[in-house]
Amino acid sequence: MGAYAKPRLVVSRCLEFDNCRYNGDVIHHPTIRKLMKYVDFLTVCPEVEIGLGTPRETIRIVLQDGEQRLVQPKTERDVTADIERFSDAYLQSLEHIDGFILKSRSPSCGLKEVKLYTSTEKGPAVGSSSGLFGGKVLKKFGHLAVEDEGRLNNFLIRERFFTKIFLLAAYRELKKEGSLERLHDFHENNRYLFLAYSRPTLKLLTRILKNKDQHAQDELFSLYEKGLQRLFLRTARYDSSLNAAREMVKTFEVQLNEREKSHFLEMMEKVEEKKEPFSSVLAMLKSWAYRFENEELLRQSWFQPYPEDLLEISDSGKGRDY
Repeated sequence: MGAYAKPRLVVSRCLEFDNCRYNGDVIHHPTIRKLMKYVDFLTVCPEVEIGLGTPRETIRIVLQDGEQRLVQPKTERDVTADIERFSDAYLQSLEHIDGFILKSRSPSCGLKEVKLYTSTEKGPAVGSSSGLFGGKVLKKFGHLAVEDEGRLNNFLIRERFFTKIFLLAAYRELKKEGSLERLHDFHENNRYLFLAYSRPTLKLLTRILKNKDQHAQDELFSLYEKGLQRLFLRTARYDSSLNAAREMVKTFEVQLNEREKSHFLEMMEKVEEKKEPFSSVLAMLKSWAYRFENEELLRQSWFQPYPEDLLEISDSGKGRDY
């Protein structure tokens, strides 16, 4: 793979960037720190932006007459309208964005699992929701790469997030050029990555390009972009990834000897039984692409969809998988 396009991400300012938590703290997060080399970050703290200051009294989401209100219990100040005005204006102003990393469980930035209360008095939470800013992000930009920092501790979620932000950034840069030839190259170089996520979506994208003469250029790029946004509706599953590997190995069918073919099949069985990581299969395929000088395969983003420096298989322990 050559140089990677640089994703543009909005990030909660309290994550690595500023001591703007309600108690004056900053939250350190290794994933965000590592991404700084490869990503353009736009920082935001809705609570500071509406003038709450740092440090500040905490806020919470309170259910009042069936409506969610953002209230500061100690002062009983209702900041719902302030946050909503800021959120609408800020999100409307964003251009050329590939994703978001927001503070988990925050009453302003949280994407889910934000506690709901029935009053400003002390008492247990009665449910959960999105924060006011985070909810608007999901509504307006849910088709992009949107995660909170807590979920990025999970290897599979982190890998999917990295893959998505670099793919979206590459397409954003490509779209600015408006070259149909470059779009075709993009499609071909991502073919096996698309296949590993969704064969139906790969077929859709291929059909859009095949029928390119039926659409104006702007419409063609728009249709292709909408197809891309469908790609990550699910993770790259074992069966899809294994099927993509079976498709790729056909490229070497006449060049491999019987022992090599047998070894490949044995490795695939071990991956299916979760006795080997899928990366072992990818490494084998890439070694054959080098050996047989298959430049078309060596250009496949599937081998390395994001910078190698970001690869880290350590995990929080939740949902660890290969």
